[in-house]
Amino acid sequence: MRVRRGRLLLGSSGRAPAAVVLAVCVIVTGVLGLLFRGQTRADGFDNAVDSPFITFFAGHKHLLLWLALPGTLVPAIVISVAIAAWCLVAGRLNGAVLALAAVPVASGLDDGLLKHVFNRTYLGSLAFPSGHTTSVVALTATLAVLLFAPPRQAGTRVARAALLAICCATVAVVVVAVIALRWHYFTDTVAGAAVGVGTVCALALVLDLAWPQERVRGEERGAVASAAGNPHGHLP
Repeated sequence: MRVRRGRLLLGSSGRAPAAVVLAVCVIVTGVLGLLFRGQTRADGFDNAVDSPFITFFAGHKHLLLWLALPGTLVPAIVISVAIAAWCLVAGRLNGAVLALAAVPVASGLDDGLLKHVFNRTYLGSLAFPSGHTTSVVALTATLAVLLFAPPRQAGTRVARAALLAICCATVAVVVVAVIALRWHYFTDTVAGAAVGVGTVCALALVLDLAWPQERVRGEERGAVASAAGNPHGHLP
């Protein structure tokens, strides 16, 4: 079976916003990293945010481990593969590539580069950015691109928004869990979210730029011709 490559991920209207979001994510990660570089304990802000969660969930470590599970490696891989399979069925090869690449690339940036560059630790372990947050946010951002950019049919808007809302709620649960488990400071999770979103934006931009533009224009002309009632798919 021949798999179609599918339409552009962002389209011409989505590239500029994605580039802006990418720039913001890079700035947020870099500024926070420089502010907390080499830190070994929470500052006043992180302590104020983290302490209520740590106190509230004290004695519930088993529950917290379950709440943090969506940000771990195996669930992230399973969900990524499921999204990629859905994209292939829908004829969106570039969407499948994005789904399979987002978490590994984002996690690789965290574990292979950023944690060592900024060297912020929590109870002796490298903590900045939060890898759990990065993974679950990268998955959420991937779905956001696939479901909303470019704009989709209005009839499916509620279902798409509901799915994205569930993903955002999962992100919030994972963030609370890793803070309460004392694996990460709040600002680690902010940076993790920035890495996740920024990675997806960067990958989507690269995939769109690498797309065979002549083919895309030909498909668009064929779609216009079909809508006009031309059975041969060519413009008059």
